[in-house]
Amino acid sequence: MNAAAKRTFLTLVILLCTPLAGHPFDILPFQASNQSPLVQIYGLPAIGNSKVFEAREKELTLVFDLANIYVDDSARNERIILDGETYRLNLTGRLGIGNRFEAGFELPWLFQNGGFLDGFIENYHDTFGFSQGGRDQAPKGRLLFNYQRNGASLFRVDRSNSGIGDIRLTAGYQLYRDGGENPGAVALRSSLKLPTGNSDELHGSGSTDLALWLTGSRGWKTGGGLWELFGGAGCLGMTDGDVLPDQQQNFVAFGSLGAGWSPISWLALKLQFDGHTAFYRDSDLVELSSNSVQIVMGGTLAFSERTTLDIGVSEDLVVKTAPDVVFHFALRHRF
Repeated sequence: MNAAAKRTFLTLVILLCTPLAGHPFDILPFQASNQSPLVQIYGLPAIGNSKVFEAREKELTLVFDLANIYVDDSARNERIILDGETYRLNLTGRLGIGNRFEAGFELPWLFQNGGFLDGFIENYHDTFGFSQGGRDQAPKGRLLFNYQRNGASLFRVDRSNSGIGDIRLTAGYQLYRDGGENPGAVALRSSLKLPTGNSDELHGSGSTDLALWLTGSRGWKTGGGLWELFGGAGCLGMTDGDVLPDQQQNFVAFGSLGAGWSPISWLALKLQFDGHTAFYRDSDLVELSSNSVQIVMGGTLAFSERTTLDIGVSEDLVVKTAPDVVFHFALRHRF
């Protein structure tokens, strides 16, 4: 290696490995939530940014979640099968109005089919010694979402489908913001979900849902880079919907806690825990009546100060209450 090449290589190493004084993008929570076919139909929100946009600031985000789930469970007079893949494409927008208020929207589109990840997940479970839970005995590439109670089928989806989901309107209000050495912020956020999706195909719930929550963050600059701690908690209220109406809960609590570390100016690594109480009652099945916790691991790549890409993988910590795996991508651009 000649002297010029050595200097170029050394410069790249320094740029990649030495923390920079200025970080051009915020470390934000993953825009993720439980993608179970029986949960994503409701208005369960991602906790979002604790910093509300200033006047005329705006942002568009394209979120893609690829979720693979398999459960085949029974208890007393109940049996549930959730076997398939869901692809959720969600376009979200936010606009700053005044100095403390923000308005936005979410437009989801869903695709459901048997998918292609079954073999990959089985090999992954075998490699690390995880239980297959019957997955290796089920037909490959099958789509079947079915719940039976007392011999009657209360919902059944067994054909590939696509369609619009339930549209949401969002809003945020800045309660506190500190731009000092250790910046922190707290925002009050809300979302209103409208029943625009087809509940027969589990594209929507048939209910109108209102969520209200607080989200906050605190950052620190150190010699090792920029650190961020973020979290939020709130409540979701739902009118009676079309999916298991006799068992649906009308109120659910939810929360999230996570942290991020940006060692270099274009990369942040993030870890996040999301949880919520059960969406259904009067069932002996974990899939319906248990609280849920998921973990999301990944990071953010910054293409510029205004354009970033989140890449994450989510797994169910409370088994059977969320998909086995969700691959999460969120491309964000601020105008």
